[in-house]
Parts: sequence; C-alpha cells; structure tokens
Amino acid sequence: MRALKIAATGMSAQQLRVEVISNNLANMNTTGYNARRAEFADLHYQQAARAGTITASDGTILPTGVQLGLGVRAASVSVNLSQGSLSETGGDLDFAIEGSGYFEVTLPSGRQAYTRDGALKRSADGLIVTSGGHPVVPEIVIPEDARSISVNPEGEVYAYFNDRVEPELLGQFTLAMFSNEKGLEAIGDNLFTETAASGAALVGTPGSNGLGTLRHGYLEDSSVDAVREVTELIEAQRGYELNAKVITAADQMLAATTQIR
Repeated sequence: MRALKIAATGMSAQQLRVEVISNNLANMNTTGYNARRAEFADLHYQQAARAGTITASDGTILPTGVQLGLGVRAASVSVNLSQGSLSETGGDLDFAIEGSGYFEVTLPSGRQAYTRDGALKRSADGLIVTSGGHPVVPEIVIPEDARSISVNPEGEVYAYFNDRVEPELLGQFTLAMFSNEKGLEAIGDNLFTETAASGAALVGTPGSNGLGTLRHGYLEDSSVDAVREVTELIEAQRGYELNAKVITAADQMLAATTQIR
C-alpha cells in the first residue's frame, strides 16, 4: 500500500508551502523584502513494466508501461525578484534602489554581505551604516558640522555646511549585482551573502552596466502581495486536507484487508 507514504509526502509538501507563505506574510512590511515561493518536483518512479519491453515472440512491445510514482519532494524555495513599490519618507539617509543591485556592507567577521534595505543610519563617528550597524562599502563619513546631505541618482553624496555655499563631495555609493540573484544565501537582518550558485559580485556605480539608480528619500516596500499569499494559503490548506483524506482511505482499505476471513 504505497498510498500512505505518497500522501504523507504530499502533506509534508503542503506544510512547507504554508511555512513559506507564513514567512512572506510576516515580512509584508519589511523594507526591501522579496517574496519567496516553494517549488516542488515529483519523486522517482518504480517501473512495474518498462515501456518498450518486448511482450511477444513476434516483437510486440509495450507501448506505455507501468510507472508508479512515489510522491512529491521540495525542489527549491526561490525568490521573486520583482521590485516592490517605492514609498517617500523624506529621510536624509533613506535610499531606494530603482532597478537591479544591492548595497554592499561589511560584517564584523570581515565578510561582505549585500542588502536592498536602504534605511541607512549614521554612527557616532559619522560613518554611514545599516540598521544593524554594518558599514556600507565604500565607507562614507558625514562631518559633524554638516547641515544636510543629498545624494544624486548616480550615488554621489554631497554635504552642505552653514559657512559654505558650494557642497562638498563626500564619496559615491556603489552597487553590486550577480549573474544569478536567486542563488544568494539569506542570512537574516535583510542581508545576503554570495554563493557558488550566485556567482561573484559585479560592483559598479549606480546607473552603469545594468545597475539601478538611487532614489534619495525613498524606501522600497516589500514585494509581498497579501491577496495572492492568502489565496495560495487556502490552496495549500485544501491540498493538505485532500492528502489527509487519501491516508484515511488507504487506512480503511488496509482495515478491510485485515478483516477478511
């Protein structure tokens, strides 16, 4: 009776799908969050009768065969790379990436990480850092006596002072892109690290070589579509219930078999 194990794999698959959906809904207000989607593939098959097998002395072959599937497995949890809408905040250190690219930051271990969360902050030393305190690469320091700053779409950071007319160029943000963004590893805190699947980071200035531009005073909203997520949640719940009914039916069939006298 393979139906018990097959239905069990179906229930596990729907449970994973619900977990992915719940994480999307939990992050529907997370800056720069990209929705995830669970993807599945069928398990291997048992060949009870292989197609093409000769079934008679005259060379007649079996046209289709008998292949018994053994259920479903999780193939991947992929990231939806569509950009979220941009919301105006007016913050001096709020930046939205309009297009492709990630801010590059330095972790305490010295390793590089990447994020689309442009809600940046200023450290006690004037260094521009992420909300978690990680310095943005390249490091840009805002002077204590700066009245305000502005950033153009190409990432150039200018500081304005009370005793000067002309602004001072402090530096320029860079962005990183990858040949396979879905291969990045999420480590939490809105951060990603590169992997062998993502390829090496290609760093450049905003607006060049296919990289997006910066919108100063804006933040990128989450790309989670709440209506779609709730719809998929209902589908997953119904799929779980159907697989549970298969287990019930298989159990009843086994019970009938054991009661034969």
